[in-house]
Amino acid sequence: MAMTRVKRPTLADLDLSIGKKTRLHRLLYSFGPGNGTLMFLPIDQGLEHGPRDFFVNPPAKDPDFQLRLAKEGGFSGIVFQYGIAQKHMYTFAGAVPLVLKLNGKTEIPSDSQALSPMIAGVEDAVRLGADAVGYTLYVGSPAQTEDFTQFRKMREEADRYGMPIIVWAYPRGEAIEKKGGRDSFYAIDYAARVASELGADIVKINVPKSDPEKDKAAPKPYNTISPSREEATRMVVESAGKAMVLFSGGEMQGEGGIIDKARIAMDAGATGLIFGRNVWQRPFDEAMTLAKQFRELLSEYSA
Repeated sequence: MAMTRVKRPTLADLDLSIGKKTRLHRLLYSFGPGNGTLMFLPIDQGLEHGPRDFFVNPPAKDPDFQLRLAKEGGFSGIVFQYGIAQKHMYTFAGAVPLVLKLNGKTEIPSDSQALSPMIAGVEDAVRLGADAVGYTLYVGSPAQTEDFTQFRKMREEADRYGMPIIVWAYPRGEAIEKKGGRDSFYAIDYAARVASELGADIVKINVPKSDPEKDKAAPKPYNTISPSREEATRMVVESAGKAMVLFSGGEMQGEGGIIDKARIAMDAGATGLIFGRNVWQRPFDEAMTLAKQFRELLSEYSA
């Protein structure tokens, strides 16, 4: 049985500066589905994972592949780190909205004390014509003092420039792994709330996964409740409060599985999707077909 759709926050519900509202309005209504939903194509994996993610589809190693896909596939915007944006956006300026990631790291060190250092600033995003900035927040990491302080400084700069903030709210660190793991309902629910508490305009999270054995290690009452995937997804959206929510796709899945995940996310009250590898690891024509399916799905959730 389909879950009742949850009302999501709209621009009219949010007390934002004129600059933030203007940029978010462009993303929500001038690009992508254009109906108040969002559909982003992230390509920050080259830094986060190295070149290995491109092996399955070698043409995707060239960022112009994703830029063409974002433009022709009708995405709301593309996500780049500074160096790729600076080198490749000039031919698509004004045609594909940019979300500039401001921090990042490699996967080489252990995640036990995860921290994603700043590698760009909001002023860089303004100069590059971005409509939003992205920040990876490692919720639960032992390095959270430095992470929170870094985020506060960036948030103040974003407020000054009227730049919307999308927070990649990722549970990480040795403590999280001892309390059910990064993909647990407890971890993702907590991460959604923390991102909202710290000032995210949009929160990017994963759909929670259930693992009965690992879930026993979560704090009460999470260790005694077993919501369905649909119910857990709805609850993490609620924990984000008035921040808009995007759900990520993660590693590539079959076409049916990723469409099902997208519908669960939208029914739960999400504002949109941020699916990268599930799209650009496919040949261009297949990726375009999937993008069309996403647009058709999101057309059902107009606001």
